[in-house]
Amino acid sequence: MTLTGPTLEPAGNTKLTGAPAGTGHRAAITASFLGWTLDAFDYFIVVMTLTAIGKEFGRSDAAMGLSLTLTLVFRPVGAFVFGLIADRYGRRIPLMIDLVFYSIIEVATGLVHSFAAFLVLRALFGIGMGGEWGVGASLAMEKTPAHRRGIFSGLLQEGYACGNLLAAVCYFFVFPHWGWRPMFFIGGLPALLALYVRSHVTESEVWERSKHDSWSGLGRAIAAQWKLFLYLVVLMALMNFVSHGTQDMYPTFLQRDWHFTPEGRSALTAFSAVGAIVGGIVFGLYSDRIGRRKAIVIALVLAVLTIPIWAYAPNLGLLIAGAFIMQFMVQGAWGVIPAHITELSGDSVRGFLPGFAYQCGVLIASSIVFIEPLIAEHTSYANAMSISAVTVFVLAAIAAWFGRERHGVIFGEG
Repeated sequence: MTLTGPTLEPAGNTKLTGAPAGTGHRAAITASFLGWTLDAFDYFIVVMTLTAIGKEFGRSDAAMGLSLTLTLVFRPVGAFVFGLIADRYGRRIPLMIDLVFYSIIEVATGLVHSFAAFLVLRALFGIGMGGEWGVGASLAMEKTPAHRRGIFSGLLQEGYACGNLLAAVCYFFVFPHWGWRPMFFIGGLPALLALYVRSHVTESEVWERSKHDSWSGLGRAIAAQWKLFLYLVVLMALMNFVSHGTQDMYPTFLQRDWHFTPEGRSALTAFSAVGAIVGGIVFGLYSDRIGRRKAIVIALVLAVLTIPIWAYAPNLGLLIAGAFIMQFMVQGAWGVIPAHITELSGDSVRGFLPGFAYQCGVLIASSIVFIEPLIAEHTSYANAMSISAVTVFVLAAIAAWFGRERHGVIFGEG
């Protein structure tokens, strides 16, 4: 799908050095990065403890996969609510409310004693998780200088991989001794981050200049960008198939196909998360030079070439290398996304549009954590994950290549 409209793509190493969109970008990046890190940490706790929780509640892998699906399905609700508030009343307040909200839900999850209640809390957590990204990304990207937006985009997005890494480390040290419940109590830490936002993060100057005086004005501005919204939903659905299809069931793949111990699963997951962090920052930086779309496509094409050693490694050494390289490429493509889709969105709807489109894409892609275990019941996790991976990598690369780009646009200037 190609969207018409002006395309701003600096050639070669050209940098747009207009005035920064705002001041205090380091504090905003720090808060947004840590918010997304702790959000992902809470999500990946379930990924890491999937089989253990299922055993306690007497549920299959497929049934436990439904809990992950519920979290993903309810993320658009959070993006819708918190995104609208962010465009109407500013970025800081909804970000603080969201951090406290999902922290409370996470602690409550550690106290739950029925599978039904567990599912309800995971749905509520999805609302909090969906609200954080859009608000945090808009705040961070609006405050970041245009010529450095790519590398900070990679850093911000790899908060997700850092959360995965922290969950794996927590699983390694906590789970063998105390089980899965204390891990959710640790997941209540984001509430403390709200204090940092309150004391260190200033409001977005871009929002101050472009804010709407009424809900009706905001609604008209959102409706005017419906074509862009539809494109972003398609792109983000495919990108979420890419990430969730290679990450969420990976610890289960290691357990079922390779018979890894809990410590082994957490160690390899942590190692792959390091690859993800490096990949996101590298490709984010690279996108500042060659453009967002090219960087995304290159990462996804290289990810396709990695599938054989990622899923069908003949020995442990190649399995470890495949896990690292795969997440380097997958999150390399993702590291470009915060800059890319916030640049595509207008100033007056940036709190709502990128985040809501992102989470609608998550809603569409949420089925992957239920589909892969069902396919694996008839073959293997290696086959199930490989089939989904090659399909969505190619489709996501096509969607990114034929989309619009506004690489390096200066926020707040029309």
